[in-house]
Amino acid sequence: MERHEITEVLNRPLSQELLARDLTRLAYVAKDGTPRSIPIAFTWNGSQIVLCTSKNAPKLSSLRHNPAVALTIDTEVHPPKILLIRGRAELDVADGIPAEYLQMNGSYTMTPEQRVEWEAEVRSLYDGMVRIVVEPTWAKLIDFETTLPTAVEELVRERAART
Repeated sequence: MERHEITEVLNRPLSQELLARDLTRLAYVAKDGTPRSIPIAFTWNGSQIVLCTSKNAPKLSSLRHNPAVALTIDTEVHPPKILLIRGRAELDVADGIPAEYLQMNGSYTMTPEQRVEWEAEVRSLYDGMVRIVVEPTWAKLIDFETTLPTAVEELVRERAART
């Protein structure tokens, strides 16, 4: 997929709404060759997806071995709105708590006092984190109104050709 095509998909209003959410599903291949898909908080910085994790997270050795990843950001309503992204994970070890980690947890409902307590707990737990940075190399938005899964789009074209 060309960069301008990816940008066009990611700049659509619905994509921007999905990129403003807090949770994605990260898919990767574990070192034993089996697939993994995990929910993880994220933030979008305008060009990259940034996820943060502990320095001892098992997924890190897998991502160092095979950095290919896929992300799914979707809604919980029917029909779902789905943003699919593929890319390569780059790992950046950070001292302290990355600003993105504090930002990506910003939409959880907390009072200001709870937020202060939560941040103090986070800072006491982690001496650093790893930023997992994914620059999209492919993207698809599915809204079931103007866009469909590729296989369904193909069926619609085949049906139109028959009639």
